[in-house]
Amino acid sequence: MSTPAADPQPGEARASIVLRPRAVRVAAYLSAVIVMAGMIAGAVLITSFQWGGRLGLVAVGVLVFLFCHLEASVMVTARPEALVVRNLMSTRTLEWAEVIGISFPMGDPWAHLDLADGSTLALQAIQRYDGDRAIAAAHLLRRLVQERGEAVGD
Repeated sequence: MSTPAADPQPGEARASIVLRPRAVRVAAYLSAVIVMAGMIAGAVLITSFQWGGRLGLVAVGVLVFLFCHLEASVMVTARPEALVVRNLMSTRTLEWAEVIGISFPMGDPWAHLDLADGSTLALQAIQRYDGDRAIAAAHLLRRLVQERGEAVGD
């Protein structure tokens, strides 16, 4: 969770709150660097490869790096007017009124948003691997849903 140590108080205005996983980001970027270094080393040290093979190794390393970057860039941004969920392959913007609640089912790797249309949306930014940090992020998001999800003017 990339928020300051102090949680916002009810009614306190904030421009936006960004929630991100910590363990997955570290693992993804570490893996990306190791794979990329291995591919570059292979391209340099394997002398039996022609230029096409060497470039192919580096290209595979770049593709793995890009995938790891996608995995590391998942986030939830809570803005005053909307909730933006960036998962691995998609980004979805939700109005606060569309969100009913948040659940963190036991055994699931990440939290889920319960939506007004009866569906759920995975929150890959709040991952069980982060332990207490993920639970705190889920509680913060639940509080924001309760504060901002109410119909304006009711």
